[in-house]
Amino acid sequence: MKKHKILIIKVGYSETLDAEISTITSFGDVLRSTVLLNLYKEDHVTWLVDERALPVLKGNPYIDRILIYNLTSVLQLQAEHFDTVINLEKVPGLCALADSVNAWRRYGFRLDVNSGEAEAYDHSHDALEGCRDIDKKRKREAYWQESLFEMVGAQWKGEEYVLGYKPKTKEQHDIGFNCQVGDKWPLKGWPMASWKQLEASAGKKYSISWQQGLHNMEDYFEWINSCRLLISNDSFGLHIALALKKKVIVIFGPTRHREIYFYDSGKALHLKDLDCEFFPCRLDTCQKYKDKDGCIAQIKVADVMSEIDKIFIKDKLVLK
Repeated sequence: MKKHKILIIKVGYSETLDAEISTITSFGDVLRSTVLLNLYKEDHVTWLVDERALPVLKGNPYIDRILIYNLTSVLQLQAEHFDTVINLEKVPGLCALADSVNAWRRYGFRLDVNSGEAEAYDHSHDALEGCRDIDKKRKREAYWQESLFEMVGAQWKGEEYVLGYKPKTKEQHDIGFNCQVGDKWPLKGWPMASWKQLEASAGKKYSISWQQGLHNMEDYFEWINSCRLLISNDSFGLHIALALKKKVIVIFGPTRHREIYFYDSGKALHLKDLDCEFFPCRLDTCQKYKDKDGCIAQIKVADVMSEIDKIFIKDKLVLK
């Protein structure tokens, strides 16, 4: 018998700890939110999600029921009772849903009925202020998981993401190039010219596989699992790799590497002395480096190559 009935609203339309709200589903934000499931292993958990993100949650051992976000599921949830509702979306309509579901306690974001915008339940004020105040976000040193646990009145103790999918592939490639980024933040992508230079250098010693599975998420999971080491932009693939306990090197540009905890499986490459008043920016064009590639282009191929060699030597990864 499960102890309590929990509802998690994480559809994927808004970044939990960023201001952005979009109709483009953030798969990475959904996956990262699964870290909370470690708190509710003994409970009956319902998760409301966008249909496009269903593969991220499918087969998860700690989710008892996955509901696709639509009118039918909304009406159903409003007719049920829960012990706890956790709303990680700042979309006003989803905040209104969180307020309307019968529950003893609520965490995350609620609706301000006067302004029609997201407001915070108890414990979530710092998270919401960080979304609204870029200076506060810049100064915050907490890992993403720490902030998420704070939102539900708990303390993060190193709990990991929970991915239900079980890949069938075996390791076939020394290095995978996870080079694509989403349309909504192109400045997160390391220039293709740099990827090509890295291939020319690393390909002399290691087998290389370019990103696969772009049109099928399960194929994407399988490809990442087939790589011994993933080189990635700050994107969804980074979090899949961590969930699959793969080694990873992440190339950071206009996003904060300090929010990412690598679980002793990876390395962040970033510009250590980036004196930029816009960082972390949400801009279409870089205001510091006046070219289309932005600050991330300043990450050198030689530095990435150096980290690759260190990981293969330190962890004694088997070569091709």
